[in-house]
Amino acid sequence: MREALLLLRDYEQSGQGWFWSTDAQGRVAYISDCVAKAMGVTGGLTGRPFASLFNLERDQDDAVERTLPLILSGHKTFSGLALRAAIDGDEVWWSISGRPQFSGSGDFTGYRGNGADITQSRRSQRDASRLAEYDSLTGLSNRHRMSTRLASTLTAYKAAKRSCAVMMIDLDRFKQVNDTLGHPVGDELLKQVADRLRRVLDDGWEIGRLGGDEFQVMLPDIDDRGKLGEVARKVIAIVSQPYSVEGSRCVIGASVGVAIAPYDGITSEELTRGADLALYAAKEGGRGQFRFYSTDLHSEAERRRRIEEDLRDAVAKGQISLAYQPLVDPVKNRVVGVEAVMRWLHPDLGEVSPGVFIPIAEETNLIVALGDWALKRACEDATRLPGNVRVAVNISPAQFANVNLPASVMQALALSGLPPERLELEVTESIFIGDSDRTDAMFTALKQLGVRLALDDFGTGYSSLGYLRKAPFDKIKIDKTFIRGVTEPGNRNGAIIKAIVSLADALDMDTTAEGIEAHDELDVMRDLKVKQVQGFIYSRPMALAEVLDAVSNGEWVIEPNGPSKSRAERITLLRKIGLIHEDFRYEATMRNLSRTGCLIEGLLDVPVRTQFVVDFGNGQLAVATVRRATGSQQGLEFEVPLVDDGAGGLVTRNRISPYVLAAAGMPLAALPAGEYPLGPPSANAATSFTMPKFAQMNEAGRKALRPQGRQSDT
Repeated sequence: MREALLLLRDYEQSGQGWFWSTDAQGRVAYISDCVAKAMGVTGGLTGRPFASLFNLERDQDDAVERTLPLILSGHKTFSGLALRAAIDGDEVWWSISGRPQFSGSGDFTGYRGNGADITQSRRSQRDASRLAEYDSLTGLSNRHRMSTRLASTLTAYKAAKRSCAVMMIDLDRFKQVNDTLGHPVGDELLKQVADRLRRVLDDGWEIGRLGGDEFQVMLPDIDDRGKLGEVARKVIAIVSQPYSVEGSRCVIGASVGVAIAPYDGITSEELTRGADLALYAAKEGGRGQFRFYSTDLHSEAERRRRIEEDLRDAVAKGQISLAYQPLVDPVKNRVVGVEAVMRWLHPDLGEVSPGVFIPIAEETNLIVALGDWALKRACEDATRLPGNVRVAVNISPAQFANVNLPASVMQALALSGLPPERLELEVTESIFIGDSDRTDAMFTALKQLGVRLALDDFGTGYSSLGYLRKAPFDKIKIDKTFIRGVTEPGNRNGAIIKAIVSLADALDMDTTAEGIEAHDELDVMRDLKVKQVQGFIYSRPMALAEVLDAVSNGEWVIEPNGPSKSRAERITLLRKIGLIHEDFRYEATMRNLSRTGCLIEGLLDVPVRTQFVVDFGNGQLAVATVRRATGSQQGLEFEVPLVDDGAGGLVTRNRISPYVLAAAGMPLAALPAGEYPLGPPSANAATSFTMPKFAQMNEAGRKALRPQGRQSDT
């Protein structure tokens, strides 16, 4: 017996385990000294309730909270029960086992048992579990967890008829940081991006890193595209602010794609594929943008692949040309320069926007060759203009990083004979990513050639004043985002522009305001003493022949021509839409579109104040009122303004829910392209026939016999 006690005492002192016992009331009768020492208790633990040694309210699941009291009160045997010790600060876990004790007459007398410290194994299990579900670099959910969570959420939400959005985020120019500053800097940058996403996104939204520089966000119970657009803009803004990593200053950006269940997909695979496609479209559109998924994106992706294939031969085939947009002195309305803008007239696809093919050229490493061609052509064309007119050429970050750029500029000047002071090179702040010594050396080499330098899109990329202090810029171009709303009461853009102008004047730099379209905007620029103006109020980009014709009489003066007041941006288009009025659906053509209304054509004799439901297709319906009517044209005002789709287009905030369509008899699925009924056919449609109120024009402009009845739509 004595030998057994010695063995037990040695076991206690080894720290491998301990013993305990209680009385019938659950109070500690005996417990190894190591337990009291671990809890920092002097005088022993005898007499305390045994359950008080454990924290049953913190970091415990409900099952364990209920299990221990239930076992003790039921006088049951238990083994290997894991509980957290009631120790403040430190996280200590014990595994305990116990057997109830009874007297000879069968009365319960208490418990005897043993325990062991399992803290380390518990931590190891937790770490292993975390590695399986969380990204080791950023601490965000990993691809596996995001996929599992999205699948289970969509399954539950389908039954509850709830919506859920998925946002895909991809970092712009991150590869450039990795290549120039190294992977350790890239890893630290990813950590900082993750921290910013946590700060800007709500706690209830799951954030994950899928790998590389791609992130995903799951946003439950949101289908308002206005709100989702605001979230996407916040993400782009916060990610695009400068970073400081190991003494280096990094500037990146973000592109965002959004898909919403059940509108864009019912399953996790459909929704993720839709968000991926929308992200792809956002990057294709020029980066730093967001896009919502739509069925049109499938054909856009095909078009993009075609553009990428054909771009390689576009210059050789003579499909790419330069157009020139005037830069005007707003006081004298005198043209002081032109900006070269690339134009691509594709034989099959028509005119392809630079906002589409320039990013593709950057991704496929064609931008340097394309930029060199534009530089030489612009210098050659500029020699045919009056000597007081400069030419501005955009230089991409890839060109700027190319050590051969000064030689290319020198060659373009030498071949054309253009004086270097008449050439202006426009760069964006993304050129400052990477080696600052190399950047400074490039500035020095270019200035030694005698050319002028301009900082383009100033204010959109969180520009540092340090750039202006160090870099030898001759001009700051104020981005058009500061022009929008500048005439609205309470808008602060005017104060920002005034500060930029004052700063530029102090540094002996010119200023150019981009995107001026209305006379009231032009008046503000004049009042703020902006030195140059660029925008449609003076001219759109012009072909060289038009430019030469304009300067043939000597000094080039353009009288401003535009609306008197700035207004909500209107998109000119030609698109078929549906108009629903009472029981009938009419076909019409939409000629322009703004957030607040549209101009349509196709119905005759429509009174002012008539209400329609406008069907844009893809489940998008908008209630609108006729505010003006002339012949077959009507101006409509929307009851709820449209919202930005992230790519210069407009969409409705909400769409017809597939759950509503399913209730009307359609199969539950993502919204396909096409038109949708407002509800199930009327039960007494056959007996409640009414005549349409408006005559409809046909394709040839003649009066049609009658419109379709709504009840026949499918």
